[in-house]
Amino acid sequence: MTFDVQRAFQATMDALTETASFVTGFADDHGIGGSDALRLTLVVEELFTNTVKHGYGCDTGATIRIALSAIVDEIALFYEDGAPPFDPLSRLSGSLSSVNADIESRHVGGLGIYLVGQLTGSPRYAYEDGCNRLWLKFRRQT
Repeated sequence: MTFDVQRAFQATMDALTETASFVTGFADDHGIGGSDALRLTLVVEELFTNTVKHGYGCDTGATIRIALSAIVDEIALFYEDGAPPFDPLSRLSGSLSSVNADIESRHVGGLGIYLVGQLTGSPRYAYEDGCNRLWLKFRRQT
């Protein structure tokens, strides 16, 4: 798939605001408003934060690449990082049991990927050429 826009970001928490600006600019340029723009921003921020904090373990000079495309009633997101292999989709099935468990029996973490799974559709993950690659689609609501 060809994407309308793509950009590489340095894997630092300081770059998180740049990712939000990138997504907001894309949304503005493609007439994506309201809740769709917010959902897209939230997912990108969740993925980016997890990559920096858990994938790399700290701020680093590594690159995270984000690509976006607007299709008639969908938004496509491609996300790529060079952190150690991690398939976030493998965590989706276990996340539901954690969400429904009593607060005392829940373990810390995992709710972000559950949220990503709830906000997107048609997820696909691959570890290729030393990179984690994630393709997600959002059905436009506004």
